[in-house]
Amino acid sequence: MQTQRFLVTGGSQGIGAAIVAAARQAGHQVVFTGRNQAQMAAVATTTGAHGVTADVAVDADNARTVETCVSVMGGIDVLINNAGTGYSAEIGALDVDRMRQLFGINVFGMVDLTNRVVPLMKAQASGDIVNLASTSGTKGAKGGTAYSGSKWAVRGISQCWQAELRPHGIRVVSICPSEVQTNWMGKTGRNNPNKLYAEDIAATIMAGLSMPRRVLWTELAIFANNPWKED
Repeated sequence: MQTQRFLVTGGSQGIGAAIVAAARQAGHQVVFTGRNQAQMAAVATTTGAHGVTADVAVDADNARTVETCVSVMGGIDVLINNAGTGYSAEIGALDVDRMRQLFGINVFGMVDLTNRVVPLMKAQASGDIVNLASTSGTKGAKGGTAYSGSKWAVRGISQCWQAELRPHGIRVVSICPSEVQTNWMGKTGRNNPNKLYAEDIAATIMAGLSMPRRVLWTELAIFANNPWKED
């Protein structure tokens, strides 16, 4: 794959940071966003990527992020919509305001940013948009109204964008990881060496991007091969 210009949201930790590292190791230019300045500085120092302090749920931040990409890299070839948050609660005890905040990040923030990036990609008649959904968006689960609902929305929106953007040479793929060993929702006791790592998701995404332009993965669920194995 020739040198590309990446924008990665939520790139200061977890899957996002792994994607930033993988893209930089492959020789690509990368701008990434995040909110934790200490974590962002660490990623920028380690990878050489350009960090932008921004909240995807804030329209003005998204505008500034795109402006930075144009200024620093001259445009955007690959958009990785990775920024996301979680919230679990059963119906009857659901904090609807928290659900609105979650959708503001997981859904509306993704849409607003992509809405600003797509005109650039259409003008160059090429681009890749990778939306991080989840296997939680393929099935319902107890407490999943907010988070699973948002990831169902990501999958459906991705399908709409595929129908709209394929004629413009722009590929859109929805990636659905299973449980990944990251500090998700502040939980640190989830590690199991046989489950997925953030680097596994990054490697899968990079493999998909390197496929011939005529090839489109519309959606891909990623599971650990044997997470039940006992070492």
